[in-house]
Amino acid sequence: MVDLGCGETKQHGWIGMDKRALPEVDVVHDLEIFPWPLEDDSCTMLKASHLVEHIKPWLQIDFMNECWRVLEEGGILIISTPYGHSYRFVQDPTHCSPWNESTPEYFDPRFPFYYVYKPKPWEILKGQFYWNLNGDIELAMKKVKNGFNPPNEQS
Repeated sequence: MVDLGCGETKQHGWIGMDKRALPEVDVVHDLEIFPWPLEDDSCTMLKASHLVEHIKPWLQIDFMNECWRVLEEGGILIISTPYGHSYRFVQDPTHCSPWNESTPEYFDPRFPFYYVYKPKPWEILKGQFYWNLNGDIELAMKKVKNGFNPPNEQS
């Protein structure tokens, strides 16, 4: 289990990865440089807490594809980020990539937005997706097989 961009608040029992060499960081690496120093299919879970809003917009798909690469099939990616253009998003001068409730649909083949870029496929986990216009977006996504053939209905 890897806590991406953990800073000084790495989750207990997780491997911490951050570009800053802080006491809690186990792997010092800039998450915008690919590939990461992790093996393919080597992680069961990734946590990106208040990280994706710092990833440059033109690297968002590469970032998600790299998460997909290092997770084992069925592995889980947990994302927390301020709602795009909320006060929580715009207050930080380093926030550059706003997400809203439709952004994850670009990564899930069950939604039409996926077919704009066709990144590595994810499934947004039902019951694990929350957002507040003045707060945060929190969701869990599961890595699914490349070539995933989604059902006709959306969830």
